Amino acid sequence: MRVFVTGGTGHSGSSIIPELIAAGHEVTGLARSDTAAAALSALGAKVRRGDLTDLDGLKEAAADADGVIHVAHRQDLLPSGGIDAVAAAELPIMLAYGEALEGTGKPLVAAGSIGSPGNLGRPATEEDPALPGGDEHKGTLRVRNVVETAVIGLAERGVRSSIVRIANIAHSTTDRAGFLVQLIALAKEKGFVGYPGDGANLWNAVHIRDAASVFRLAVEKGPAGRYWHAVADGGIPFREIAEAIGSRLGLPAVSVPADVLMLPGYFGFLANIVTQNYPASNLITRKTLGWEPAQPGLLADLDNGHYFSAG
Repeated sequence: MRVFVTGGTGHSGSSIIPELIAAGHEVTGLARSDTAAAALSALGAKVRRGDLTDLDGLKEAAADADGVIHVAHRQDLLPSGGIDAVAAAELPIMLAYGEALEGTGKPLVAAGSIGSPGNLGRPATEEDPALPGGDEHKGTLRVRNVVETAVIGLAERGVRSSIVRIANIAHSTTDRAGFLVQLIALAKEKGFVGYPGDGANLWNAVHIRDAASVFRLAVEKGPAGRYWHAVADGGIPFREIAEAIGSRLGLPAVSVPADVLMLPGYFGFLANIVTQNYPASNLITRKTLGWEPAQPGLLADLDNGHYFSAG
């Protein structure tokens, strides 16, 4: 297949492109700079110059390809509009892809997120619709839900569209700015590794190379109108994550009481996030796509030490 990929130089995309090429696909990546173009070429992809604001260019690239994988985001909107603006900018992009691919049966696979704070009383599954969160980020998730629902809705217009929900923690040797990196930096700054309350709240995780294989399988053979869960660890207690980080740093793991979580202190802007419960299942993804995680799990990857090799 000839696959058009956006976000090919990011954490997800830089694993997706080699995954596709190793499976025999021809990849074209979107690049808005010379640096990005060089990085895409180094990964083995062809280069298409442009950016996410050029909807006509995106439609043309999609029409020229046998399938599209979209993992890019308008990060330039973060300073002025926050994550809501980043999510909102996705909708016209997805609709543009829909125009280009309508009636073709070609795949469009876009990145999503698990998004459930665990209020289901069970792990989130691939059959759950886009899920709302707590009050602190309802606006963002509402916008995100609209985008994901729009992508799924393209299945009714003859597009083999699907969403890959990436685990809340995506880890790898190339992770430079993810959640684990933030937790480790915070621990170094404070001199201990904090966890909320008793730390029993569950977080899901995936190695980014395993996530990349979900994208490949979805573009190759995923049925239309489906959600997939790129989740290898379905639920790890936050305390165990904190203890694993503390073990590598030689720092104690310490409970941060619930009544001080929201005060200026240890978690800061992460306070609303770390208290959430994110258990998730991957059973449908494994059964339908034949996906089997092959990379180290989260705790094993932390034990490998690469997150602690610098600084």
